[in-house]
Amino acid sequence: MIEDRKELIAMIIETNKKGVRLSKVCYYAGINVRTFQRWNKENGLIDKRKGAKKKNGNKISEAEKQEIINVCCNPKFRDLTPCEIVPILAEEGQYIASESTFYRILKEANLLNHRNNTKVSKKKKKVKEFKATSPNQIWSWDITYLKTDIKGKYYFLYLFMDIWSRKIIGWDIFEEESGENSSKLFKSICKELNVKNVVLHSDNGNAMKSANMLATLFFLGVIPSFSRPRTSNDNAYSESLFKTLKYTAGYPNNFKSLIDSKNWMKGFENWYNNFHRHSMINYVTPNQRHNGLDTEILKKRQLTYTNAKLKKPERWSRHCKKWDYIEEVYLNKHSIKTKEKIAS
Repeated sequence: MIEDRKELIAMIIETNKKGVRLSKVCYYAGINVRTFQRWNKENGLIDKRKGAKKKNGNKISEAEKQEIINVCCNPKFRDLTPCEIVPILAEEGQYIASESTFYRILKEANLLNHRNNTKVSKKKKKVKEFKATSPNQIWSWDITYLKTDIKGKYYFLYLFMDIWSRKIIGWDIFEEESGENSSKLFKSICKELNVKNVVLHSDNGNAMKSANMLATLFFLGVIPSFSRPRTSNDNAYSESLFKTLKYTAGYPNNFKSLIDSKNWMKGFENWYNNFHRHSMINYVTPNQRHNGLDTEILKKRQLTYTNAKLKKPERWSRHCKKWDYIEEVYLNKHSIKTKEKIAS
């Protein structure tokens, strides 16, 4: 760099001596006259700039980057997202970095490749609003197809969930779809859990709006809620659960028998209710939420974050992440504008 500058200065001086104005020579050389004058002084070619005085306290070290990669590649965490990994580490009293830092480091290491050919669903407005503040206030249910090893033949999974805790509260698998099956299953779930006067949401399928099912809901004092026609988002809780079910690791392409499908579903129910960290309930498991254990878990995470900030405050440009307890869960929540229209 210095040799190039010396050569350029010599050319400018020589051209200037031949009668060409200095400003013109410097213009065509790509520098201004002040730069030429500075370079032409004694020791003028040495860059005396000292750089920024302030060090970036937020900068993460190479060792910390590698630790993040090692944690994410660990068999314990490799099938989890950073949004699930970070709270688990916080429960264990360990803080490495924030979720956004995890994502940034994984992206730099080319470890964020999407594994499934899934599409992001579009948001649509909801019609009727219900609010849950505790378990067994609002349930959602739906039926999904399970492929068999015979082309054109399917089993039908009837699945009920509590939207407040996202817990699977009951399910069964049948060889046919009918209102009689849904009616019997719903009765048995209500009897087992001793629940009445719950809001039950579903789509507009035949099994959901059959005479048997509607009579059962009326007899048990259950308030029915139905989706708008051809609007799957109105039953988003069940649809989301089915997506988790069919895209989880180990989901078979087809089932050989009805018993085989029920055995697999038992294992999935255990994993989902007891081990799956659900994003919409602040990454606790459905059973922890349903049984009221999430309050202490979230407090412990908050304490871990507070201690981490006190230990190394330069890493935090703002406040700590808040692991707040989620007090309300809505079914078909209305926007403020929609509520104003209804009120008027």
